[in-house]
Amino acid sequence: MDLLPKSVGENKGEMMHHNAPRCTITLHKAPFMSSNLFIPKTCKHCGNAFTARTTVTKYCGDTCAKRAYKARKRKEKIQATLTEDMQQQKQVVEVHNPNAVNNKDFLSVTEASQLIGVSRWTIQRMIQQGRLKAVPFGRKRIVARWQIENLFN
Repeated sequence: MDLLPKSVGENKGEMMHHNAPRCTITLHKAPFMSSNLFIPKTCKHCGNAFTARTTVTKYCGDTCAKRAYKARKRKEKIQATLTEDMQQQKQVVEVHNPNAVNNKDFLSVTEASQLIGVSRWTIQRMIQQGRLKAVPFGRKRIVARWQIENLFN
């Protein structure tokens, strides 16, 4: 059995028939078949006029297609980075939101400093001086909210 394709017709561009063991495939000679379409278009990347041979062609050539692809990928990376930065900023805003501190009766040293608007070290000094009483709670020190309010009364 011959494994090479045999021509069905004599003219170029006609169908060829391929016989292989347990396989029969009909092949078409694509190099000699062409489109009769000539569509005037403008390149999406460089803006030059060109003649397209298919209805889906967007670019005047391979170079413009590659450059447009790179530009599209670059834009996607920039957008992903901006989206990620926005999400991180939202998380930072949620962590430092003073309204979350306003609803608590017992505050950590950091939360107490955010509530008053001073540094953590100022609260630590006030605890050491005895102006605030802090209770050790695990690895943190907790200050009662009423003590901070009494500082200003």
